[in-house]
Amino acid sequence: MKNTPATIEQEPDSGYPRLEQQIAWYDKKSMSAQRMYKRTKIVEIICAVFIPFLANIDANITALLGGVIIILESLQQLNQWSQNWNTYRSTCEALRHEKYTYLGRSGVYETKPDDEVKRILTQRVESLISTEHAKWISRQEYLTKNLQNLNK
Repeated sequence: MKNTPATIEQEPDSGYPRLEQQIAWYDKKSMSAQRMYKRTKIVEIICAVFIPFLANIDANITALLGGVIIILESLQQLNQWSQNWNTYRSTCEALRHEKYTYLGRSGVYETKPDDEVKRILTQRVESLISTEHAKWISRQEYLTKNLQNLNK
């Protein structure tokens, strides 16, 4: 299946439909990152629990369990599931807050005409999304820099 770019008709406007789309995206990604993080940690814990019991029985199994722990922790550090879970959840909840503030016409939306309300909503939603993207890029640059320093 060929991956084609979205057309203008398929893109939500930068108002309420975009807000709903982004809430769904951040919610899904947060849950996915949470599942991956918790799964790897559970397997790590199980492996770690068995190491002392198997140490006197078979050194190869003990070494294998230690290797599994190292691999899982490396995957967690590489994919940043814990940080993504927290960041995506935080952004999702901020977007939800914006949604209910908008729907209730409270805060910055209070007593404004509809066209102004849409403009404010668009501006605030895009600001939340771009802030999350900037944090993600900053974290990636920090991790890359630290990795390069370790390799020196």
